[in-house]
Amino acid sequence: MPTPKNLVCLWFDRDAVGAAEFYAKTFPDSAVKAVHHAPGDYPSGKQGDVLTVEFTVCGIPCIGLNGGPVFPHTEAFSFQIATDDQEETDRLWDAIVGNGGQESACGWCKDKWGLNWQITPRTLTDALSAGGAEAQRAFAAMMEMTKIDVAKIDAARKG
Repeated sequence: MPTPKNLVCLWFDRDAVGAAEFYAKTFPDSAVKAVHHAPGDYPSGKQGDVLTVEFTVCGIPCIGLNGGPVFPHTEAFSFQIATDDQEETDRLWDAIVGNGGQESACGWCKDKWGLNWQITPRTLTDALSAGGAEAQRAFAAMMEMTKIDVAKIDAARKG
């Protein structure tokens, strides 16, 4: 199978395989596709070390690069995962935070590799897309949350 024309390259310190395996077991339509070893020494590793991992996250093709500690992840990049209900929101949030991750605000969390995630129920994005007073109420409710509470967003949408 040919390499996709466009894919997301994620820089990891040393554990791209562990991250890819976690994403594959946590998110739907996700899998580890291939692991490639370095054909020679490089600044952060030796010949034979895992250099890259091909994987998908919710159908998005990615490559994990074990580049070393030089470039850590920041909030400037995140995966936004749309969830259908509180159960799915809780499952994904708890998987990330419960596996050495950290909670943030407004539906954001960070996994133990430093990659940022937005676990976003569709009711929130629907409310924001509606605009006007509905969007304002949902936005104000969201601003008070860490993990998104679907019932509180739905109540805010109704006024």
